[in-house]
Amino acid sequence: MIEATDEPDYFGFYSPDLQGFSGIGHSVEDCLYKAKWGMKEHIGLLKEQGLPVPPENQDPKIIIENEKKIAA
Repeated sequence: MIEATDEPDYFGFYSPDLQGFSGIGHSVEDCLYKAKWGMKEHIGLLKEQGLPVPPENQDPKIIIENEKKIAA
């Protein structure tokens, strides 16, 4: 998931399949690059710490949407 914010050069990203994984980027392309390498590192750390690793998603999707606002 990549979420656009009100700022034109600020995006957030996370994976619903990989709990605890998230990041920020300055473009959609930046998010894709950071997510690819960040997920590999995150999974490596989970394995290193003996924590459960979710199964690989065989049909991954990249969804780009506007940030969901939380009502105050």
